[in-house]
Amino acid sequence: MDIIEKLRVMLPHWIEHNRGHAGEFAQWADQLDETEGELADKLHRAVHSLEEAQHALEEALALTGGPLTDEHGGDHHAHHHHH
Repeated sequence: MDIIEKLRVMLPHWIEHNRGHAGEFAQWADQLDETEGELADKLHRAVHSLEEAQHALEEALALTGGPLTDEHGGDHHAHHHHH
């Protein structure tokens, strides 16, 4: 498997992982908005940064030719990473 094929496997995983973290940060920030404005602002800033990273990752995936799929049309995930 060459580097582009590896990226076609890994980038979809990174995109989903990033999306999950952005959602978590936003939920925490929303809980803090009324009581801890400065802290909430930092978390909202982190969400914004992750959204920018999300766009870059999606553009990178598009440049690779899109997700690598198996012969049955499913996504091919070589690695699973859970927190």
